[in-house]
Amino acid sequence: MSPFDRDFLSATPAGRHAYATAMTAAEAVIQRDLASLTGPYQGPSATDLARLIGDLDVCPEEGHGLEPTLDLVGRLILRNSIVVSDPACLGHLHCAPLIPALAAEALIAAANQSMDSWDQAPAASYLEQRVIDWLCELFGFGPAADGLFTSGGTQSNFMGLMLARDAFAEQVCGWRIQDHGLPSTSSRFRILCSEDAHFSVRQSAAILGLGQNAVVPVPVDAHRRIDVAEAANLINDLRKNGAQPIAIAATAGTTDCGAIDPLPELAALARAYGVWLHVDAAYAGALILSDRHRSKLAGINLADSIAIDFHKLFYQPISCSAFLVRDRSAFNLIRLHASYLNPESNETAGVLDLVTKSIQTTRRFDGLKPFVSLHSLGRKRIAAMIDTTIEVAQAAASLIAADPDLELALPPSLNALMLRFCPPNMTPGAVTDQRIDAINLAIQQRLLLEGHAMLARTEFRGRVFMKITLLNPRTTIANIESILARLKVFGRAALANH
Repeated sequence: MSPFDRDFLSATPAGRHAYATAMTAAEAVIQRDLASLTGPYQGPSATDLARLIGDLDVCPEEGHGLEPTLDLVGRLILRNSIVVSDPACLGHLHCAPLIPALAAEALIAAANQSMDSWDQAPAASYLEQRVIDWLCELFGFGPAADGLFTSGGTQSNFMGLMLARDAFAEQVCGWRIQDHGLPSTSSRFRILCSEDAHFSVRQSAAILGLGQNAVVPVPVDAHRRIDVAEAANLINDLRKNGAQPIAIAATAGTTDCGAIDPLPELAALARAYGVWLHVDAAYAGALILSDRHRSKLAGINLADSIAIDFHKLFYQPISCSAFLVRDRSAFNLIRLHASYLNPESNETAGVLDLVTKSIQTTRRFDGLKPFVSLHSLGRKRIAAMIDTTIEVAQAAASLIAADPDLELALPPSLNALMLRFCPPNMTPGAVTDQRIDAINLAIQQRLLLEGHAMLARTEFRGRVFMKITLLNPRTTIANIESILARLKVFGRAALANH
């Protein structure tokens, strides 16, 4: 018997009993300090939170015990957290997690498998690969496809653009970046994307040594989708000026309005000019489950790579994302072997070491969460959740468009809306625009800090708007009506006091 048996889950009676006690205590705190909360936020301001948490003793000489520590965390952290499951939590692409996924999180943490080598995750490696194979089939990729789980859409976008860069260098420049670093011509590499594309495209270009200026924003149409004709013109202009377009980064679900770029046309453009097509489907990728809305992703099977987030419309806890490639040979561009981890003999013997296609070594077994959720609930139920959010978004848009005190930026492409308080008696002009901006900022903050609604702040055509992101299928049109009524009350109060 070890003096540390009660500190670890193990086959010992002490370890098993301590684990059961700990999980019971944690569940009680979650029920008391999180599940019981009504409203999206009940906590203090950022300044007050910094003061409350800033003096915590992180590592005392003698521990305070688990139950008192969990009690502290419940009162100080959980009670002051954003309640993502509340129907009025509508600000960001930040979903309420499914209960089966929460159960899976407990299994993941307890097993603590490391998804780099088979001998650290025997069954887990094969289950993750099975889920990846299913995803590749679901998105219309052929038998040569492959992928892996990642920490989020940002990492998946990075991988897509990294492979695009490395493939172009090898195929066009005859240069292997993994061995020799960037070629001398890399300063001419260019990546095209919508002007509304996620910031991670620019971030990736910077990290990849190409610089943010290598990203060429393409104008969008009236529906905020990339203009394909403009993209073609830009590619031609870039080539005439000595630049080398290496990739088009399309978006399936822009952050603010959910726009989906015209994927079939972009795929044809990419093939015509010999550039990589990456699709950031972090937001809209879940539509692939919906019989009613799957057609919005037409052409995604023609991409060279796809980013998918499960912690959005698949309703999984953070983090849980995937990256798919149409041709698994692309992973050869980053393949490495280490004798202590994934020796080449393993690959020859058919042992599944997933690290050979990842930029991470240690990874969590996040693939278990969507498996448990999808296997237990089934496609139709999750599709119904997605369909419900789009229906509510369309009804909400109609309410906003019909209200003279509110302005709807655009009809919804998916389930995200941008709106602002802008009563008709406000005379247009620079001073008035600034005043309206300030009023809408005040509304957004008051809705949050008084616990009525969590709406995001964004900009549209240079002006401040609030954003409603309807990911939660529990949000009803009655919830939206209540929030809009409160929003207008706060708007009139801010207008009178401004």
